[in-house]
Amino acid sequence: MSLVVRTLADRIFDLVREKVVSGELPQDQPIRQDALAAEFGVSKIPLREALARLEQENLLVSHANRGYFVRAMSADEAEEIYALRLAIEPAAVGLAALAATDAERAAATAAMDALDKAAAGQAEQVAMRNREFHVALARPCRRVLTVQLIERLQFLSERYTVAHLAPAGRGDRAHDEHSGLLQAWLARDAAHAEALAAAHITGTLQDLRQQLHQA
Repeated sequence: MSLVVRTLADRIFDLVREKVVSGELPQDQPIRQDALAAEFGVSKIPLREALARLEQENLLVSHANRGYFVRAMSADEAEEIYALRLAIEPAAVGLAALAATDAERAAATAAMDALDKAAAGQAEQVAMRNREFHVALARPCRRVLTVQLIERLQFLSERYTVAHLAPAGRGDRAHDEHSGLLQAWLARDAAHAEALAAAHITGTLQDLRQQLHQA
């Protein structure tokens, strides 16, 4: 049995990250460390450690004598994230469809169910469950570095997922696309699953291009 030890800074990291992903902490605004420390009931030491990690994750940016700010989303960053996803994720999903064990197939189905249940809840929960679903479809490809890269890109995608799902009707469309993708994956139709994954990523990027250029 493995023992996972989470520090106070780890827990604060998750809490602040949720606030960034959901938009509760606005972009390009200074983070009020006193207020966050009081809200979490902690000192500034673990909070600063968490903020430094979030800067390493490209979610925050620090300025000398001004503190930490939420890094603004941009069309350029979206292009880079989704281009990288498109380059590696669909092929991994296709390979995983053929290699997945019964347990991994059950895990992917459970991830889809969790995503559906989260759809009526908070935005950051939907983004997290969306990430877990996509990673579950790729993990059985048995390529460790590829899966690590996909996980990293999925983390970076979360704020864009929240933005993408904001317009009316997007959630229903995403559900339909995810359902079709999962069905092809469970049927071990690697070519179809790969094509659907590519179409899903491409369609999301096309929507984001329009949204972010209008912002």
